[in-house]
Amino acid sequence: MSDEERERADKASVSRRAFLKGGAAATGALTAALIPGTAEAQLPDATEPDTRHSTVEMTVNGRLYRADVPNSTTLAQFLREDLKLTGTKLGCDRMQCGACTVVVNGRNVYSCTTLALQATGAEVLTIEGLAKDDALHPIQQAFIEHSGFQCGFCTSGQIMTTKVMLDRMPNPTEDQARLALAGNLCRCSAYKKILESVMAASRMMRA
Repeated sequence: MSDEERERADKASVSRRAFLKGGAAATGALTAALIPGTAEAQLPDATEPDTRHSTVEMTVNGRLYRADVPNSTTLAQFLREDLKLTGTKLGCDRMQCGACTVVVNGRNVYSCTTLALQATGAEVLTIEGLAKDDALHPIQQAFIEHSGFQCGFCTSGQIMTTKVMLDRMPNPTEDQARLALAGNLCRCSAYKKILESVMAASRMMRA
């Protein structure tokens, strides 16, 4: 290689190094501008669990409960694990099947995707709170008399949704009942018997 060629190669190498160093500096400056604090501290490890806690307080089936729970605790987890009210079932755990349905302030909600924090100060009703003085609620009685279940896994959710519907609409048509229960799936496809049970419960509650 001639002296002239060697000089051109050295200049090209210096230019590449300068470009890379300049690009790295610009990237660092942009990152610091977009993410405040990155110049002074490392970003948190995304794999570390969120250990923040809060106090939740709610009335469940007429009884006041107060507890300190992780902020990520769902209402279903709080009911099942903290209060041991396991009548509320976890099916899909993603707001699709309705097995976890409970009543919060008169509305049927999926407890698997509702945070316990969101229910703070609320009145919560679960399947365990329907029967009074060892007497079944008319909806529960109707589901038994009309075989409104097979495996029973979805039944508590079906019953809680029915409770909200009949509180709002005491005398529904079959089409109205089907629409109200559309968010509650039955793995066993016992829909005919579920509908019979719901209509029977409507009649029993109006008698």
